Amino acid sequence: MTSEEILDLAKATILREGEAVASLTAQLDEGFVAVARALLACEGHVLVAGSGTSHAVGARLAHLLSCCGTPAMFIHPGDSQHGLSGAVTARDVLIALSKGGETVEVNFLARLAKEKGAKVIALTEKPESTLGKTADLVWKVVAPEGVDPYGMIATGSSLVNLAMGDALCVALLNMRGYTKEAFGKTHPGGAVGIQVKKDQ
Repeated sequence: MTSEEILDLAKATILREGEAVASLTAQLDEGFVAVARALLACEGHVLVAGSGTSHAVGARLAHLLSCCGTPAMFIHPGDSQHGLSGAVTARDVLIALSKGGETVEVNFLARLAKEKGAKVIALTEKPESTLGKTADLVWKVVAPEGVDPYGMIATGSSLVNLAMGDALCVALLNMRGYTKEAFGKTHPGGAVGIQVKKDQ
């Protein structure tokens, strides 16, 4: 490929993914509101689980939820079959990520969480999937067709899920009245912590 072809491809990818993220506004409905309210009402921790690319998306979502005042942590669905499921309690909410809703280890954890009395939220494109049928709430997020190479490599679709997660974090931050000062106590270190102290 020539330099021009490489740059054109990169530009097209960014434009395509940007359009995919922008299209999410049409998917915001009462289902999103129900998810936000369920997390606001959570008396324990929000647990987030996913495998593969969804692992990376879920880990980021859990981190940002905690930054925005909603206590959250990532839980590895594979390890849930080897003792980690002991972390799940009836006071928790599990957000289980699976695009197709048929990831075996994610569905195992979702079933186990329900048995323990936790609320399960499925973040998936397929409400009719095993995960969707297991969950108490389905958070349906659909990536536009053609945003992923071969329709399989989760470049654009992972970005779509990240953006929807960001929308949830910001909504919860405002629903809680979570202040910059409160965030400073959550993030006292690094350049961010120094800046918060300067601003006080």
